[in-house]
Amino acid sequence: MWRIGQLARMAGVSERTLRHYDKIGLLVPAAVDRTTGYRWYGVAELSRLERIRGLQHLGLPLRRIAELLDAPEAQVRQALTEIVATIRHDIATLAATAAHAEDHLAVPMSILPQRATVDSRQLRVRRMRLNHPDELAAVCPAPPAALLTWLRGEPTGGFAAAVTTDGTGEQLSLPARTVVRAVVPPSAGVIRAGQDLFGWLHRHRLDVAGPTVEEHLIDADGAHAIVLEVPVSPRRCARAA
Repeated sequence: MWRIGQLARMAGVSERTLRHYDKIGLLVPAAVDRTTGYRWYGVAELSRLERIRGLQHLGLPLRRIAELLDAPEAQVRQALTEIVATIRHDIATLAATAAHAEDHLAVPMSILPQRATVDSRQLRVRRMRLNHPDELAAVCPAPPAALLTWLRGEPTGGFAAAVTTDGTGEQLSLPARTVVRAVVPPSAGVIRAGQDLFGWLHRHRLDVAGPTVEEHLIDADGAHAIVLEVPVSPRRCARAA
């Protein structure tokens, strides 16, 4: 039999860790001296401690280890499969975050695009056709309102547009969709922000999947903001000839 300090040295853990395991019922000593309070451990406890440490190194938290310590091996393998899936998801998320940060460092932009899923919308609009982006300022209504443009990048000629109306006009349905959204900061013009946004979509291999919505918002204090929202889909790979 070994005292707590001896077991701690043998297993490479601290006495505090062993006391914690005892407190939560994960590793109870083989015996406790009623007079001195010394904890005594044997081979069975050493083996159990090694299994606890091994499961910890595989990524299982103590709460889950307590549930699986005496479980069949098949149940342990299922838990490890779930841990691996979670780790891979976290790695993918971190890699995407790093890629976005690197992109922002490599290509200075006026906006910080974000992906989001939005619900369907019903709008009343007045359609028009414009010849140049400079004409947008003249047709854009006062906030709160929205301007829609059917563009897949910087325009090279005429393009379709629409503005929302109070109640008259054509009804337009926008389905639930995945969008890339960006708030245009006061220091950046909406045209420059739109150019930056389309460039970002191209670098991230996303195609425009519907009209871009340029929403002009105003709060109770009269502060004005512009939000650009582009529905997107992953770019399809070109088929080999």
